[in-house]
Amino acid sequence: MEVLLIGAVLMIFAVLASAWLMTFARWFPVKGIDGDFLVDYKTLIRAHIDFALMALFCLGFYAVKVPLPVIACWLVVIGGISNPGVFVIAAFDPDFWNKPVWRAYTAISFAITTIGFGWVCVSLLDYALSL
Repeated sequence: MEVLLIGAVLMIFAVLASAWLMTFARWFPVKGIDGDFLVDYKTLIRAHIDFALMALFCLGFYAVKVPLPVIACWLVVIGGISNPGVFVIAAFDPDFWNKPVWRAYTAISFAITTIGFGWVCVSLLDYALSL
């Protein structure tokens, strides 16, 4: 279950990095980088929020101290990083949604996230019903 803490820390670092990137993109625009490099500011905000939420989920799952399957925890962390990663890639690639490789990445990421969160939720529910 410690993977949830490590994953949360990585996600919080991603929150900080995206906050700095967005701050510099808005307050200190550099010709040739802003607009050309970061093509969709709003989508990067979505990634920022998604990373924060995923980190909070990891911390919450860890904090309840219910024994969770290790593989489910790994899937939550992998999904918690790869799912907001969809937004990060889309923020820098203006043609993101038209590329089959990114569509496949998005589908795989969504499946991993769904399986991991579903498994953890079923485990939590099973624990609660056994009390």
